[in-house]
Amino acid sequence: MRNLKVPEMITDEKLIELYKQMWQIRFFEEKVDEFFAKGMIHGTTHLAVGQEASAAGACAVLEDRDKITSTHRGHGHCIAKGAEVNGMMAELFGRTTGYCKGKGGSMHIADVEKGNLGANGIVGGGIPLAVGAALTSKMKEEDYVVLCFFGDGASNEGSFHEAVNLASIWDLPVVFICENNQYGMSGPVKEMLNMENIADRAGAYGIPGNVVDGNDIIAVMNSVDEAVKHARGGNGPTLIEAKTYRWKGHSKSDAKKYRTREEEKEWRAKDPIIRLRDQLMEEAIFTQEDAEKLREEAKKEIEASVEFAKQSPEPTLDTLMEDVYA
Repeated sequence: MRNLKVPEMITDEKLIELYKQMWQIRFFEEKVDEFFAKGMIHGTTHLAVGQEASAAGACAVLEDRDKITSTHRGHGHCIAKGAEVNGMMAELFGRTTGYCKGKGGSMHIADVEKGNLGANGIVGGGIPLAVGAALTSKMKEEDYVVLCFFGDGASNEGSFHEAVNLASIWDLPVVFICENNQYGMSGPVKEMLNMENIADRAGAYGIPGNVVDGNDIIAVMNSVDEAVKHARGGNGPTLIEAKTYRWKGHSKSDAKKYRTREEEKEWRAKDPIIRLRDQLMEEAIFTQEDAEKLREEAKKEIEASVEFAKQSPEPTLDTLMEDVYA
């Protein structure tokens, strides 16, 4: 008897693909961390190591026509929505083969053809953009749903409240996903909010609000699938709070001195990738040997993306003024 309850479109093959995808996200982030430390990648970056399940699980239940908006911590969202890791890595290396021709960097990766409307360097900046895209879907009767990722810190921004209010009163097809990784920069969520759950704010706008274990990809998929169906059916938005944890600092310059090693150890024991591996082995969907093979495949693909980026050309000075405006 199968104990794993998943949305109807999620086959065993898809679960195996998601396991590998989560490793791709993990290895991509670790490589970026390594090359920033070596000074080979410039600017800044915000890594989502430990948050793989919320990105992969949420995007897994979308159709190709559906859209997402991402955040400054958005590499996982991009990979989960189908971005090519070669183009992503090349962008971070500042090469012409990158998604923004090497001019955007970590926080500006977009792939409109795949439905990724873009990462955003402004905290909460992607929320009204998602609502605008959802309004387009409704007015043009295009029947796509927009998945809007943002962090716990963004839930305190005015853009969040204004956008959720509009989406609510206009019954727009948007799903708001708050990735609560317990810290807004260096401040713990419990010091920023006088409430236990960010999802409880949904009640103020008359929409459903759900809390989900953000480190359990199965739970994320089921919750987002329900919200997507709700939105596609013309019933308006849902606010989902995925409780998770970032293993790295807020950005590359963050030494994480504001949290204890005991806390980090506790959350690392909840590794979302290992949890999925154990679930798939328990259901006899794959073996330990299969799992390790998929992990190695993902690692090699990320290492290949680094070589692709290194060998790609840098932008020339005569392209400086190109692509400034759409």
